[in-house]
Amino acid sequence: MGNEKQFVQEITPKSQDFSEWYVDVVRKAELADYTTIKGCMVIKPYGFALWENIRDALDKRIKATGHQNAYFPLFVPESLLKKEAAHVEGFAPEVAWVTHGGNEPLEERLAIRPTSEAIICSIYAKWVQSYRDLPILINQWANVVRWEKVTRLFLRTTEFLWQEGHTCHRTMDEAQEETLKMLRVYQEFAETELAMPVIPGQKTDNEKFPGALYTYTIEAMMGDGKALQAGTSHNLGQHFSKMFEIMFEDEDHVRKYVWQTSWGVSTRLVGGVIMTHGDDHGLILPPRIAPTQVIVVPIFQAATREAVVAKAGELKEHLAKICRCEIDARDQYTPGWKFNEYELRGVPVRLELGPKDLAKEQCVLVRRDTREKIFCPLTELENRIPALLEQIQKDMLARARAYREENTRTVANYDEFRQVMEEKRGFIFAPWCGNGECELKVKEDTKATIRCLPLDNENRVIEAREGVCVRCGAPAKYNVYFARAY
Repeated sequence: MGNEKQFVQEITPKSQDFSEWYVDVVRKAELADYTTIKGCMVIKPYGFALWENIRDALDKRIKATGHQNAYFPLFVPESLLKKEAAHVEGFAPEVAWVTHGGNEPLEERLAIRPTSEAIICSIYAKWVQSYRDLPILINQWANVVRWEKVTRLFLRTTEFLWQEGHTCHRTMDEAQEETLKMLRVYQEFAETELAMPVIPGQKTDNEKFPGALYTYTIEAMMGDGKALQAGTSHNLGQHFSKMFEIMFEDEDHVRKYVWQTSWGVSTRLVGGVIMTHGDDHGLILPPRIAPTQVIVVPIFQAATREAVVAKAGELKEHLAKICRCEIDARDQYTPGWKFNEYELRGVPVRLELGPKDLAKEQCVLVRRDTREKIFCPLTELENRIPALLEQIQKDMLARARAYREENTRTVANYDEFRQVMEEKRGFIFAPWCGNGECELKVKEDTKATIRCLPLDNENRVIEAREGVCVRCGAPAKYNVYFARAY
């Protein structure tokens, strides 16, 4: 970009066009860009650093629950993919196929994995022989390809990065415990690291993963009121194990099929962070995942440059021991340009240091989330910075949670339901009869889907004790969250 780079270009206001605002922020904050391949993006260094922090924080949690990382092939033979009919039906329109190796046609087409159940199950069938081989607790960080018709940077791309856990268990109870354990890991991770409040719940049969017995989800609300499915955890039952003959000899010497789970989150979490917290000035990044947590901006003229920059560099070195801290002492950009640039990039704290601050042995700390200015003695920085970062993290979660509550509504009837979905969006918490046809009719009428059947603290679906279905008037079986979604 060089010296020709001007002040941060104007970002489309969120209230004017949320989609344009989102694309502006992603591109101008240099998170990602388009490529010549339709639906594929390049993740730029700043965006990849953000993803790495998300990945590493989750990876620690995955390993802490006893899972190990491995890697499985990118290619899936067509015969394996077709072994499970419902699975193939669910992904068929999105599968990319390899038909040639060099100039030679392949004897069998190879799918580029849309997900890895088929290839992993074929391998687990070789690995599992006895109950002593169980459980298998494996996760992989990988790329997958789904030929999406409509794409959007980070949220839905032809190729994306994710993690996918695949486990095998002796019993249904063990598999169910694993499924719900990982759902709660995702919930804690999203709220602790991303400051993104989520609703954990079960998907309806219409919305569950192809081939799964049960699908569970964490649902987040974005800044435009739409829902984002931020992570899913599936109890696969014995569906895949029967197709792929994953069997073990149990202690009673009887051959049995394993019970399986799979669970995953992807780079769409980056999009979720942007849409949960960003404003008209750009990104607002939670400190825990921000590539740079504190940016030091020395403010100087020619006569004061040496002294101010030297002190700023000294502060940066001290702070780098306790946080991710950088300094921008470039001469070719004004302080005002830098302020705009780091606001756009969502750096949680800006530390300003000028000659007057130097004389008073203080600096100015500016919070990105509130833009509040705080005068801080230099001697207190090492104590104040960690506390300030933690406070910003906490406040961001509280604000996002308050926004979700303000935009979660109940309605008196179906006419009001349709009006809210058209004019206000957000979540509607409403009774539902449990009938899949009724659910599909709501989707047809309003483009809203049931995001989840919420769980209680014991991980049980909460059943409705009274009321009637918001659409058909039949006795309600559940109270559920409806929303339009990404």
